[in-house]
Amino acid sequence: MKSIIGRKMGMTEVFAADGTMYPVTVIEVLPNVVVGKKTTEKDGYEALQVGYEEIAERHLNQCELGLYKKANVSAHAHLYELKGDEIYGKNVGETLTADLFQAGEVVDVIGTTKGHGYSGTIKRYHNHIGPKGHGSGYHRQIGSLANNGRCNNRVIPGKTMSGHWGPHQATLENVTVIASDKEKGYILVKGGIPGPKKSIVMLRSAILEQFRKPEVKPLVNNAKKGE
Repeated sequence: MKSIIGRKMGMTEVFAADGTMYPVTVIEVLPNVVVGKKTTEKDGYEALQVGYEEIAERHLNQCELGLYKKANVSAHAHLYELKGDEIYGKNVGETLTADLFQAGEVVDVIGTTKGHGYSGTIKRYHNHIGPKGHGSGYHRQIGSLANNGRCNNRVIPGKTMSGHWGPHQATLENVTVIASDKEKGYILVKGGIPGPKKSIVMLRSAILEQFRKPEVKPLVNNAKKGE
């Protein structure tokens, strides 16, 4: 098991040597600097504390700044805990880079979905709009709450209603890594992933790994032409 932090940059397409096209999401993976280690003896579990994306010290409070100074590393904007036997051997000050995952590996992507605020049923669940003519005053309402005589004391659970729509944590399982590049600092994964552009995501080894990993053909230039 291994994991790493990155930032979703958007989607594009890449081509294999035989012309196969892969729709991919580009994940920027800057070096994940190890800031601290959680141990079983002291904390009850094992994990790495990593900092992502360097930032000026003036943007941090004294508690946060003290953590980085103790580790003798530069200040970072984000601090996460990563678990995995394959990465726990890293020491404070060392880094995790994009080549942690290679083409063909299957991963889980954890992100935060887009926030839409308080939304009605038309936008949230794609319900139909009511008639707009002949004096109808029913356009974007919630609809009937009747339950056909069953459980008349309450609304049956599962009724689509208006409410807060995102953001929440979502995990997309069994995503194939198409390519990774340590020098340019990116990982390409097949298809879309949760979250808006520029959002932070975590890649980890797939928990429910498929019985057979899908074959990934070598790319033409390991990235889209003109990148």
